[in-house]
Amino acid sequence: MESSGNLVRVLTRLGRVSGTILALAVSLALAACSSSTTTPTTPTSSSTQMTDPSASASPAASATPSGSATPKPTIVPSTNTDAITVTGEFGKTPTVTVPSPWAIDTSQARVLIPGTGPELTATSMVEINYHGVNGRSGQVFDESFSSGQTATFPLTGVITGFATTLKGQKVGSRVLIAITGPDGYDQAGGSPDAGIEVGDTLIFVVDIISATLPGPSGASVTPAAGLPTVTGDLNKPVVTVDSKATPPTTLVVQPLITGTGRKLGANDGIQVNYAEVAWSTGKVVKQTYGYQPVTGTLDATVPGWKDGLVGQTVGSRVLLVVPAAQAYPGGNRKIGVKEGETMVYVIDILFSQAGA
Repeated sequence: MESSGNLVRVLTRLGRVSGTILALAVSLALAACSSSTTTPTTPTSSSTQMTDPSASASPAASATPSGSATPKPTIVPSTNTDAITVTGEFGKTPTVTVPSPWAIDTSQARVLIPGTGPELTATSMVEINYHGVNGRSGQVFDESFSSGQTATFPLTGVITGFATTLKGQKVGSRVLIAITGPDGYDQAGGSPDAGIEVGDTLIFVVDIISATLPGPSGASVTPAAGLPTVTGDLNKPVVTVDSKATPPTTLVVQPLITGTGRKLGANDGIQVNYAEVAWSTGKVVKQTYGYQPVTGTLDATVPGWKDGLVGQTVGSRVLLVVPAAQAYPGGNRKIGVKEGETMVYVIDILFSQAGA
């Protein structure tokens, strides 16, 4: 997607996440972005970095003094994680005991502390703390608790086993997951810097701190008179504009639902659903409802979003009426927006990540 006329640029990487759980190629193919038209961009989280796996990784098996390779132990894969014990509270570094060498036959999860928040979906953005142990060696190869920095990323951008075992888990949960070699790093030939060899089972204790909301949630707000109206299903709103009326000459910010999540900062990463309507025609020129939410950084959006969404809370639905100077001063041919057009937006704030 091109940056000059877009409301949302494609996310290529969220923060700096170590190669331990990140997929070989991290990219978020946003279905809602396929027509390439507008600009909230990608969370560039410098505050949510995973630690360098090499800092705690055990060395991979090397050669014996005689020069012959040390044979790998034969491990009979377990069918469950019952042999692994974990102690510690949510939010605190766990103590994990693994009867190494150990392996699992299929990737799976066991809930240690149940949460009550939203369930993770296949496309969720998630914020977690994690503690990773190699089942073969019993060594910690990567973890985030000691740094005090959580990790944030899309489940579409991590190794298969991490995504499939976290899907369906709830925010607030502590989960033990075990990932087979084929669902982990076998395809990449292992990860030598982290002491991960082909065939190694990876064990993680994951605290799920936050994730994408399924939709707006909170107290309804009665909008001011004379504004465009928003009706219909919560997941597919209908925006009605009186195109014969004179549009406002200054930015209008009207919360329709006030969420209870954190307030957005000017540099935050966000994930949203939105509909974009041209005032003069009343027609939707772009929307993500029915597709996928889009991910971006608030500071890379059109000026009307930057000015109108700062201070709004996660879970909110916000109506913005944006004069041309704060949207597309010269118009936008790609989506059929003429020069001088006032734009109307309905935006559901589903996730945020603190900016730098």
